[in-house]
Amino acid sequence: MSNTKSTEESQEPQEPQESQDSSESRTTGKSTGKAKRPSPMEVLRQARGQLAELTGMEAESVSSFEQTEEGWALEVEVLELERVPDTMSLMASYQVELDPDGQLTGYRRVRRYERGRSDARRSGGH
Repeated sequence: MSNTKSTEESQEPQEPQESQDSSESRTTGKSTGKAKRPSPMEVLRQARGQLAELTGMEAESVSSFEQTEEGWALEVEVLELERVPDTMSLMASYQVELDPDGQLTGYRRVRRYERGRSDARRSGGH
């Protein structure tokens, strides 16, 4: 049994070092090569949260979402100005770009519209 004890003792110094590496990657944001990419749902949550923090407006919905060569691209619908009745409230679509890890790299407003209005765009039209 002394063999088992010495084996446990020899492994003990390694454990704190491993946990130190993983805690360092969490605090510094640096990858130790073992970090996994965020799932699409994690990316959506991060994008909505980061956009809200930057603009002060909460995202109501995500109308498009795709993975790109640079990371991720989303179009997010935001309530810009609340009016009564609600169908007259001003909404906006923001194009949001994120890196592969889900960190926001840029955004811009691409459209502003009243909540109760449908798109004037026609398919295949002029």
